Amino acid sequence: MLQQLKTFTVVKPKKHLGQHFLKDTQIAERIATQIQPKGKYNKLLEIGAGTGVLTGYLLQNEALDLYALDIDDESINYLKKNFADLEGRIIQGDFLEIPWNTFFGQDVSFGVIGNFPYNISSQIFFKILEYKNQVPEVVGMLQKEVAQRLASPPGSRAYGILSVLLQAYYDIEYCFEVPPHVFLPPPKVDSAVIRLTRNGVESLDCDEVLFKQVIKIAFNQRRKMLRNALKPILPVNFDMTEERLLRRAETFSVADFVSLTQDIEKARLLG
Repeated sequence: MLQQLKTFTVVKPKKHLGQHFLKDTQIAERIATQIQPKGKYNKLLEIGAGTGVLTGYLLQNEALDLYALDIDDESINYLKKNFADLEGRIIQGDFLEIPWNTFFGQDVSFGVIGNFPYNISSQIFFKILEYKNQVPEVVGMLQKEVAQRLASPPGSRAYGILSVLLQAYYDIEYCFEVPPHVFLPPPKVDSAVIRLTRNGVESLDCDEVLFKQVIKIAFNQRRKMLRNALKPILPVNFDMTEERLLRRAETFSVADFVSLTQDIEKARLLG
């Protein structure tokens, strides 16, 4: 713990970066054990390595080539001084901006792990979706409310746009919860760790652009029945009396949204 306190005098958490440094080594070790590559990848990207509390445990897995990413100058300098094994694999940059297909290679698979900044956690998952065919597994610690939303099944009030989009391509496991006092500074909310495992769906059996449009419009007006929420994009020849259109978005599974998207496509073709 003394070593950890020394770390925090060298690297100060910055509010504008949404930094809450994990200081509990037992939880860090538990997060590290959630990674299960099972031969699907051997490169692992840690987002927001910060003071390296999680990094040290990840380095113990000799089967993985760890890359540590952070946007903060102090964190980068600390990692370079204290993690010699990561020489050449410490990256300064913004995960949302760096084109990872050019960094790792177009067809190279890699896992993603990290204590994700609360203020950009949803954006991180949208970015991961762009690289879904390269990212077989994600382990992330994020705000409990967001973690619950991503893992929620249809019918839950927490179920939403990102829930559907992620569950279309990943199996999501809600692993465990983390209290505020294990961070510096303590956040005002609880955290939780989730694991995403690629489900093998390479592409959906529908127009994926339209699929996303249907989901976003449906959930942006989630209190309305689908026939009212989707009215702006439904073809004039679409049967508005269908029973499923009397339901709300939160009751639709991924398969339901795929089926609805297919039928909208067909109606448009028939014109």
